[in-house]
Amino acid sequence: MAENRHLLIVYHSRSGSTRRMADAVCEGASSAEFSGIEVRMLDAASAGADDLLWADALILGTPENFGYMSGLLKDFLERVYYPCLEQVAGKPWALFVRAGNDGSGAIESVTRIVTGLRLRQVCEPLLIAGDFDPARLEDCRELGALLAAGLESGMF
Repeated sequence: MAENRHLLIVYHSRSGSTRRMADAVCEGASSAEFSGIEVRMLDAASAGADDLLWADALILGTPENFGYMSGLLKDFLERVYYPCLEQVAGKPWALFVRAGNDGSGAIESVTRIVTGLRLRQVCEPLLIAGDFDPARLEDCRELGALLAAGLESGMF
């Protein structure tokens, strides 16, 4: 039997909206349809280099704070950057953002750092801006399922 592939979801949420998005991403990735995928979802404060090295793919989630990613997601990226730099190149990654404004600053700030890690972006960032629309949680489930399907099929 083939060894399971590993999907890591790292997020930060203060108000709860980004946590709801993370839960939906995890739900989509953890579907029984993807029996060969092991999913680990961690708050950015709890995640570290060992988690990123364990992962075959990464999904990051952040609120937009002052036109930037959350401080705790930035802290996670700073803590893993040098310990993982030479070992994670080419791993697929995706991003979801909860924004009160347009989300562009949060997307750019995450993308800039992750590009330095030489991870491979496999889809456009998922953005929920303005009023939180619970119907958009289905988009989050689809994001999780997309990464899980890509891992399981060997696409990435």
